[in-house]
Amino acid sequence: MAAVLACGDGAVLSHGSAAALWGLLRAMDGPVDVSVPSHNGRNASAGIRLHRCPSLAVAMLDEGDASPPRGRRRRRGAVTVRDRIPVTTVPRTIEDLRGAVPPRLHRRAIRQAEIAGFRLGGVGGDRTRSDFERDFLRLCRRHGLPTPEVNVRIGRWTVDFLWRAERLAVETDSWGYHRGSVAFEDDHARDLDLRARGYEVRRFTERQLASEPGRVAADVAEGLGSASPEGAGARPRAQRQAAS
Repeated sequence: MAAVLACGDGAVLSHGSAAALWGLLRAMDGPVDVSVPSHNGRNASAGIRLHRCPSLAVAMLDEGDASPPRGRRRRRGAVTVRDRIPVTTVPRTIEDLRGAVPPRLHRRAIRQAEIAGFRLGGVGGDRTRSDFERDFLRLCRRHGLPTPEVNVRIGRWTVDFLWRAERLAVETDSWGYHRGSVAFEDDHARDLDLRARGYEVRRFTERQLASEPGRVAADVAEGLGSASPEGAGARPRAQRQAAS
């Protein structure tokens, strides 16, 4: 809010900072992104990255609206208010991110917006939250594993992949997405909660998916209680339970 106020009338949070406010991306180190609907006006202050966007009208939507619902009069502009902070709408934020962040982060923002239920007005993506998740689905198809549900809500958590009948959840982790103490604690809290609900949780890293796909597939098959797709190394769950 301080950054927006420092940039004068019509200023709104935008780009990566708006994506963080909407929960589409993690907050990034560096200046706060603010857009103003004019080529004129004050210069950016320290700690602010100023974007001059004359096409950005400043008429506000109601707080929390990502885009107006069908049948409602569409107001000009692409800004709204969230947590009392003027900010670009989700579709406009996605548009601004293109070329401003690495492509993988742009795709991640689209996926997170879809998962959260925002209407994107034609901005599309798939239902996976990372390139590693897409790689994991390919791995399942290549090794003949049953197709899992993707990004499934269980209690307060969203798991990457779920085989509901087998009570198996798989999480695909990358250092870039899960680094930091908050993510580390969240991952372990998630695993405890899921196990308390009767789900087995298995985690695989980016490196494992790339360099050891056979071992990953065999481990998933073992968790599903089926024969290993590599032909060895997994026993049906009933046999494991009997052996124990």
